[in-house]
Amino acid sequence: MPWSRRDRLLILLLLGALLSADLYFHLWPEVRRQLAGAEPGCPCRRTPRPALPPAPAAASPSARARSAGGSKLRRLFAHPLYRAPEPPPPPWGPEETLLSRQEAVRYYRRKMVRWNRRHKLYREELNLTSPDTLLQLGREASWLQFHLGISRYGLYSRSSPAIDKLLHDMQDFNIVSADYSQDEKALLGACDCTQIVKPSGVHLKLVLRFQDFGKAMFKPMRQEREEETPEDCFYFVDFQRHNAEIAAFHLDRILDFRRVPPTIGRLINVTKDILEVTKNEILQSVFFVSPASNVCFFAKCPYMCKTEYAVCGNPHLLEGSLSAFLPSLNLAPRLSIPNPWIRSYSFAGKEEWEVNPLYCNTVREIYPYNSGNRLLNIIDMAIFDFLIGNMDRHHYEMFTKFGDEGFLIHLDNARGFGRHSHDETSILAPLSQCCIIKRTTLLHLQLLALPEYRLSDVMRESLLLDHLAPVLTEPHLLALDRRLWLILKIVGKCIDAHGEDQVVANDTKQLEVPFFDRVTPTS
Repeated sequence: MPWSRRDRLLILLLLGALLSADLYFHLWPEVRRQLAGAEPGCPCRRTPRPALPPAPAAASPSARARSAGGSKLRRLFAHPLYRAPEPPPPPWGPEETLLSRQEAVRYYRRKMVRWNRRHKLYREELNLTSPDTLLQLGREASWLQFHLGISRYGLYSRSSPAIDKLLHDMQDFNIVSADYSQDEKALLGACDCTQIVKPSGVHLKLVLRFQDFGKAMFKPMRQEREEETPEDCFYFVDFQRHNAEIAAFHLDRILDFRRVPPTIGRLINVTKDILEVTKNEILQSVFFVSPASNVCFFAKCPYMCKTEYAVCGNPHLLEGSLSAFLPSLNLAPRLSIPNPWIRSYSFAGKEEWEVNPLYCNTVREIYPYNSGNRLLNIIDMAIFDFLIGNMDRHHYEMFTKFGDEGFLIHLDNARGFGRHSHDETSILAPLSQCCIIKRTTLLHLQLLALPEYRLSDVMRESLLLDHLAPVLTEPHLLALDRRLWLILKIVGKCIDAHGEDQVVANDTKQLEVPFFDRVTPTS
């Protein structure tokens, strides 16, 4: 029976609608990407990322002369304090490095083969026929070089070229899988809870894997940069801020601690980079489209997990921080140790250190704080946390291979930079109660208090290198200078009360830096 005129008209309208949809959703975005010079897979226009300033390795006199009139950040990293030899200088032996290259490459290749096999089976189960490329592990992969460069002196050396490349790769590489972090899986009973520091609750974070088999922890944007944490908000229910993770990495590098994993900001397409690549059915089930036509998702956990706590793209793009993963616990076990100055995680009650000004005397008698540099490292961590305003340091982690003298890893800094108008001096209790500080730490702080190396200026310049710049608002940057002077003021009072020999611990005998850069709180 021949079709009526009405049927033919309906068919033509349907074909026209399909053609229009194809043009709008497929061809037009591709044209926009080509015109914008962007990479496939990201509908946003990319601006070229400036190179990070050279790490503070030894430089020739001509290079130092060229940088003398340039940026404050370059001048800072050219200062003798940042070019002091690391004890001992690299290359390091097996006892100084965290991983054996041969063992690490063999382990990660086995993991990659298993991942490729599971990925292939998953695609066969879903009858996916689109082209797919299996992952390959290259010996020069930046994340692998980062892992191999970890030593007993820090997560990376000053002269490591792998960090700059790792930041570029985390920014540019395609994302091939997404999954909940171990914290969320522990809440759902899907992994070994003994490996978890703490449950994450509503503070959603995801593990993203890249095309080179590297992994990063993704923390989405939950709060606008201009927003301050309300003064009535308890620190343990505060938002986790993606920009705080980014800024903490830059500050850690400027302080020369090198204890925060490399972190960078990135715009994520939540549909393409998470929903379409995840194999986790629970994660797939928490995606929805908001009334404003934005794609959103939320954490799936036993409590406080509703659409009100979701994060949303605009309509697909979402800011977030990407922090490089540390080596697998199977290769490099870590200890999670309660902070002696842990806070009370309740609405009432105080810990002993909050009511006993002599609490440090008790800590000094307890292993491992009664010898070695563990207490000094705790004070370094307290200074770092005070500068960023982080009150949530309930645990710290260390690599077991390096024993009691290893460094503390400064993980989970997302609750920093919440209030620029308030300085929480109780974070400095380890410093004010123990009245001791590393000589190298004090020298770095004194240097950053000088006008030519002002902390806020070098931080501002460093953060401009991130794709999500401006990372911090101006009040947060100026708060760094104010807090720095408060630290020096406390150190000055300790020296007046106990003498410099008792307060300033000479943590390295190889450091030979003139004291002309010394700044006192009264100068």
